[in-house]
Amino acid sequence: MKLNDLRDNEGARKKRITVGRGIGSGKGKTCGRGVKGQKARTGVSIRGFEGGQMPIHRRIPKRGFNNIFANDYAEINLGRLQQAIDSGKLDAKTPITSETLIKAGIVPKARDGVRLLGKGELKSKVDLTVAGASKSAIAAVEKSGGQVTVTVKAKTEAA
Repeated sequence: MKLNDLRDNEGARKKRITVGRGIGSGKGKTCGRGVKGQKARTGVSIRGFEGGQMPIHRRIPKRGFNNIFANDYAEINLGRLQQAIDSGKLDAKTPITSETLIKAGIVPKARDGVRLLGKGELKSKVDLTVAGASKSAIAAVEKSGGQVTVTVKAKTEAA
């Protein structure tokens, strides 16, 4: 094999159709756009336009609410944490924080913090510092002899 023998795979690059070069080419005159009108012109984007009628996305009533102040936590389950300890990515003897989890590659990025969830089983004694944790996760860590420190205060029910 030589460098001058290298070629793209068949169909990897598609040739652009040459338009507007005479009627004999099959794509001359109107260039495959039909006849005159709004869609024959350039820069037309009429998705959702219904000819002046109120579009369906505006006719249908809106429901729900998107809380812009909600926290977006990176979640980790106890089973995944134990798996990382067993594989040697994490050291159970040292305190585990969100930075430690990111460096070990267990959590891609912290976002608004790391939240510990109770799915799976934890056998190791660990000291965790996380933004949030479920009650079942805290109970499981304390049962194994460890300790969980939650940095973000839980919201209390307003009366």
